[in-house]
Amino acid sequence: MRVLAAMLAAWMLVTLSACSQPQDQPDPQPEPDIQEEPVQPEPPPPSPEELAAAQIEELLSSLTLEEQVGQLFFVRCPADQALEDITTYHLGGYVLFTRDYQDDSGAWLTKEQFVQTLSDYQSAALADTGIPLLIGSDEEGGTVTRASRNPNLFDTLFRSPQKIAAQASDAGDAWAEEAWEKNSALLALGINVNLAPVADVSTSAQDFIYDRTCGLDAQGTADYVTSVVTAMKDCGIGSVLKHFPGYGNNVDTHTGIAVDQRSLDSFRESDFVPFSAGIAAGDGTTAVLVSHNIMTAVDDTLPASLSPAVHDLLRTELSFDGVAMTDDLAMEAVASYAQDGAVAVLALQAGNDLIITTDYRTQIPQVLQAVEDGTLSPEVIETACRRVLTWKQALGLLE
Repeated sequence: MRVLAAMLAAWMLVTLSACSQPQDQPDPQPEPDIQEEPVQPEPPPPSPEELAAAQIEELLSSLTLEEQVGQLFFVRCPADQALEDITTYHLGGYVLFTRDYQDDSGAWLTKEQFVQTLSDYQSAALADTGIPLLIGSDEEGGTVTRASRNPNLFDTLFRSPQKIAAQASDAGDAWAEEAWEKNSALLALGINVNLAPVADVSTSAQDFIYDRTCGLDAQGTADYVTSVVTAMKDCGIGSVLKHFPGYGNNVDTHTGIAVDQRSLDSFRESDFVPFSAGIAAGDGTTAVLVSHNIMTAVDDTLPASLSPAVHDLLRTELSFDGVAMTDDLAMEAVASYAQDGAVAVLALQAGNDLIITTDYRTQIPQVLQAVEDGTLSPEVIETACRRVLTWKQALGLLE
């Protein structure tokens, strides 16, 4: 009995002990993590370069094909219907010659008359496309002058770079000072592009181009070009480096074909040096004019102005992405290269962005026809027009 009672007491003790222990509870659920939405940083404001590019794209997309093509023509100002043609052909700009500084009788225009004429041209362009014209003039100084021949605009002809250097103790400062004064005065008249400086290297008085150059070697010419282009950029006028790929001792292409048989290395070591310097100094405000010389080292068939290979050299080797323009397509050196007369089509196919020509009334319809029949792609026109508009923007012509 006592054993039984002890066993019973032990059983009751175990049972009571078990009942006094807490029952197993399910594991508590963790508090859910409340993730706050990360605060997205505001995107940085667009850079000035991005804003400028966006302006060009918006303007480009607003233009019709006819308006885009018109922007590619920087034409000799006609003797008649100059105002009407701005609207009819949506022209990119006018190049002024001596005739355009005179009235119908040949008398020199007064300053007021000249300024008003250019203002009327710009008003016509703004009423048409809203895009100002390039108004260009050849004011190299010395043998090539336009505006300074008019005594109502300037007291004397502008001096040649060689004469400036000969009369100065420091040629670089003298070139820069003359360029600033000359181009600021042109800009005040309404001329926004001076087709200068001449970047050709020539040290021989026997060369056709010599009198228009600074008469120095490659580095001396590069120093000259840098001084002039920098001064032009600072005063707000467009510069034009000419005549790529370098004129050398070639004959006058106004009257016939010039064939340059120098090696490519000779161009690299000499002729390209001033062009590279001018491109760097211009920083988007300078264009490059391509000559009609045949550069056999690159293309022994076509003049440089019509050669895709020469333009590819300009774009790749000299890293130039600005406006490339033809020399005047009315010159004899290029007249025979387009059997149907559509030389401007060849020039655009080659890679030019601006066409300088007298017969734009014929050439513009031919370019439009070439786009319509697939000879020229719309992308070629758009690329060229984009460069032209970007140049106008860099010159402060676009609001």
